[in-house]
Amino acid sequence: MVKTIHLVKRFVPYFKKYIGILALDLFCASLTTLCEIYLPLIVRYLTDIGVSDPAALTVQVILQLGGFYLFLRVIDTAANYFMQSIGHVMGARIETDMRRDLFDHLQELSYSYFDNTKIGQIMARITSDLFDVTEFAHHCPEEYFIATIKIVTAFCILASMNIWLTLIIFAILPFMLICTSYFKKKMRRSFKESRVQIGELNAQTEDSLLGVRVVKSFANEDIERQKFHAGNTKFLDIKKVMYHYMAGFNSTTRIFDGIMYVVVIVAGGLFMLYGQITVADFTAYLLYVSTLLTSIRRIVEFAEQFQRGMTGIERFVEIMDAPVEIHDNPGAKPLSHVKGDIVFDHVSFKYSDNHKDVLSNITLHVKPGDNIALVGPSGGGKTTLCSLIPRFYDVTSGRILIDGQDIRSLTLKSLRSQIGVVQQEVYLFSGTIFENIEYGKPGASRDEVMQAAKLAGAHEFILQLENGYDTYVGERGLKLSGGQKQRISIARVFLKNPPILILDEATSALDNESERLVQQSLEVLAKGRTTFTIAHRLTTIRNAATILVLTENGIEEQGSHAELIEKHGIYYGLYKLYSEMNEPV
Repeated sequence: MVKTIHLVKRFVPYFKKYIGILALDLFCASLTTLCEIYLPLIVRYLTDIGVSDPAALTVQVILQLGGFYLFLRVIDTAANYFMQSIGHVMGARIETDMRRDLFDHLQELSYSYFDNTKIGQIMARITSDLFDVTEFAHHCPEEYFIATIKIVTAFCILASMNIWLTLIIFAILPFMLICTSYFKKKMRRSFKESRVQIGELNAQTEDSLLGVRVVKSFANEDIERQKFHAGNTKFLDIKKVMYHYMAGFNSTTRIFDGIMYVVVIVAGGLFMLYGQITVADFTAYLLYVSTLLTSIRRIVEFAEQFQRGMTGIERFVEIMDAPVEIHDNPGAKPLSHVKGDIVFDHVSFKYSDNHKDVLSNITLHVKPGDNIALVGPSGGGKTTLCSLIPRFYDVTSGRILIDGQDIRSLTLKSLRSQIGVVQQEVYLFSGTIFENIEYGKPGASRDEVMQAAKLAGAHEFILQLENGYDTYVGERGLKLSGGQKQRISIARVFLKNPPILILDEATSALDNESERLVQQSLEVLAKGRTTFTIAHRLTTIRNAATILVLTENGIEEQGSHAELIEKHGIYYGLYKLYSEMNEPV
């Protein structure tokens, strides 16, 4: 568990932009203490006059004191209004800043981070965790500032009345802090466990709802209910433990409250009996002790919110401290005027959580405009090899050159802007068809978008939809068929018009007719461009200039379709098997 002082240091800089608002907020907080500080003094003054000189207690004196206290109440109300409104807005702005920084950092993280992190966990940190931080950001400075003023003021005034009684009362406070510290640590740990579990619950719910069609097709609703019930029950069990510690924490403070009141009554009564304190002072003393205990109780009650805030900050820091593994190296240059000459120079790669190389000592030279096809068994590293070109992952050893430049010496933005990728798993954003295609070239005109759709063979089916290009595709494109989604994703790449193409089984989800149309378009697009095509439909790559057969042992075979067929090697076996499986019945 990260130390509180470290988390506070990480959080404090977010106040920098709002230091003026914070200072005014704390000033208003100090004004709200005036009523509580002056009320015992007013009561003490009235009691002293009433006991020692009743004749001096006139209506005028009473009204003056009442008017003065009313004036303090007006100040208190105005100051409290500012604290509750502007103060909360300051907290919300800090939350907004933190959420922005968190999202910006997530955009910088590489594929490997998302390979090992559940989206539901990330969503919990962006939403509910940071909401707790908002309350913490607003109330923490206020509560501690107000408590400090009240405790210091109360100590000074109480000491002026009776130093020994004051020392006895304040001597109890360290014991209370020691006893409650145990529960505070337990609360912090249980709050974090609850946050982790609610993230797991979010991830599980997201997984179940996004896969609802699979769930229903297998009639596995009961299984999903059981999984959710197990996660939900575990969350309940964690909260039970959390509330147990909270109850212990609050009960401990109430015990010490009672002890302090007993001390005031017994010790104060004895001091009054022996003339060490006056009746007026004892009355004021009781009120100040009440104010003191109220301040302590507020800090105690705030301890729950404090621990929630610390937990939120801790989970925020965990993501912010996740290293950006792939970034622009010092002195990185933009890539421009790309010809498409690509060299794999003894490239090896393995994932961080795997000791075995996925790719080992790959050496390959792809000339500008070459159409390279990658085939081979699953797990051979075809997609991984292509993912290294735009630096979705960095090579473990060796280097990749584009036009003679090591891709690690280039800026990521310029590198990736020159590469178009149609991935195996199509992802459409929630929005319209137009917005999804335009994503390939933000700000593109409607004519450009329509032309890209025509090249991808998507224009005709889009026009047949009720709202055409303004049709809402649903979450992840659920309102469209697999083939339709694939053609829209291909249209995005047509619109981007990059000099280097990576087609990761780009036609895998298309029917035969759509495949033929798109394949024709892809062939037109590939002319003059360096293209990497990963395909399981071997008929789509027969015209590729070079076919690479990639296995766990690296590049096993290399050549044109005709050359590889003549070799009667691995490619020949794959092509023969594919042809037999697709023979018309």
